[in-house]
Amino acid sequence: MILLYPLAVVWPAGWAWHHGAPYQSHYFMMIVGVYATLGVFLCNAARHPEANLSLIWFAVCSSVVHAAIMAVQSFSSGHHMGHLWGDVPALLLVAIVLSVLVRSSGIGRPAER
Repeated sequence: MILLYPLAVVWPAGWAWHHGAPYQSHYFMMIVGVYATLGVFLCNAARHPEANLSLIWFAVCSSVVHAAIMAVQSFSSGHHMGHLWGDVPALLLVAIVLSVLVRSSGIGRPAER
């Protein structure tokens, strides 16, 4: 999430929804700000995941929703198909990795008696 801006510079068709440099879009820079902030908070949450489950599950759920919306929008506007190989898989990968890590850690399960 912290790498969103550099990825858009290297491969704009897979990450940016506009033509030109990433900094030329106010919308894209807003998204970069939101995701970079979320990335920093997730890195901090990794220190004590049991105390930050709601943030971690928010990242999982919002990533899936964001990926679904972007996938639909990619098909509805033909010149954004690169996002099916960039943003969409990256968001789903984030959701899968975070979900697997939380589930496999046993965090959030009721204690056995």
